[in-house]
Amino acid sequence: MLLVAAAAMVGTLPGRTQGLGLITEPLLADLGLDRVTYATINFWATVIGAIGALGIGRAIDRFGNRVVLTSVAIALGIVVMFMSRTTTVAGLAFWTTLTRTIGQSALSVISLAMVGQWFVRRIDAAMAVYSIVMSIGFMIAFPTVGALIQEWGWRRAWLAIGLALVAALAPLAYVVVRPTPESVGLTPDGDGAQPSPGVPRSGVRDEFELEGYTWQEAVRTPAFWMFAIGAALYGLVASGIGLFNESILTERGFGASVYYQTLVVTAMTALAGNFLGGWLARRVQLPSLLSAALAILAIGLAALPHVTTVAHVMLWATAMGLGGGLVMVLFFSVWARVYGRRHLGRIQGLGQAMTVLASALGPLLLAWWIDRTGSYAAMFRILAAVVGVTAIGALVTPMPGPATLPRRLSQSTTTP
Repeated sequence: MLLVAAAAMVGTLPGRTQGLGLITEPLLADLGLDRVTYATINFWATVIGAIGALGIGRAIDRFGNRVVLTSVAIALGIVVMFMSRTTTVAGLAFWTTLTRTIGQSALSVISLAMVGQWFVRRIDAAMAVYSIVMSIGFMIAFPTVGALIQEWGWRRAWLAIGLALVAALAPLAYVVVRPTPESVGLTPDGDGAQPSPGVPRSGVRDEFELEGYTWQEAVRTPAFWMFAIGAALYGLVASGIGLFNESILTERGFGASVYYQTLVVTAMTALAGNFLGGWLARRVQLPSLLSAALAILAIGLAALPHVTTVAHVMLWATAMGLGGGLVMVLFFSVWARVYGRRHLGRIQGLGQAMTVLASALGPLLLAWWIDRTGSYAAMFRILAAVVGVTAIGALVTPMPGPATLPRRLSQSTTTP
């Protein structure tokens, strides 16, 4: 389940900003687009695509991960193949919107929810392993797709990705993913449990799966907004840099080869951040860990306008990867750990929607800024200040109490 969930997240690459960043320069040259127009297309595609994060939670809760993941993988593969054939701005806008809706939004939520819904015991360890495997997957995918784009062109490379989603990910999801989580037969503390006489075994599963906050209760807690905002800020920064990374480094005097090196370094250090985050999540207060992650990102942003050597660039990429890796572990684990599984699909979907919306704004903000000023530098200083203030706010954010089981549900599942 962990491997398939991680593979599903790697499969979101053509719908993610970092994935689109791999084809930004050849696509702009191919279609004759300027950066602001492209960023505007990306903005509206991402905003509209956020609907996928909201709607997919209900589908997961109703139909289960197996059916939904298989269907979404096929749909995304078909969309990516059509996108590889587009020759007009209108066509690019349409297919990019669908890749965002199905890929970055829907498929991301499915991947995250699979782990959160399946694992009852050691959820932090499961999320850490998931993050590690996913990081390794992206570490392999980014340079591989980059090499294909350089050798084949962006169209043939995108066609190959679409075919892989349909022919590999969808069958894997159908064969491997199970509809029943490991919580069957487990009490909330992870020990084996036998149903009371006359109580169907599914009653034990339903009692534990439905424990926790409703989504309405979750959004009334400050912690929900702090973790969602923290992840959204990372999404804004990562998406803006991801879509125009090659151009940003060109401004600092570096070529495409350095850009591809930063992708690998960021993925590797994000993996280190995943390891560190998984270990610290059980030992450090989650708001404090979020604050540390955001502080590292703020330092990286503040340093970016001043890099002058390849070593500087790699140190910057290390900071962004490490901070991002910590944020990812927190974002993946906080919802199930703090709010339970009662409305996990919808709670996680709301958090993902905020991240997607922020990701839409990042590239447009950078494109608009460089169009007006001719340089990215001042915007990175502004973003560093915003992220730094948020890191301070995380330190004073209270955490909600433990998720509890509604009395009427407990009575209905334990009485013969």
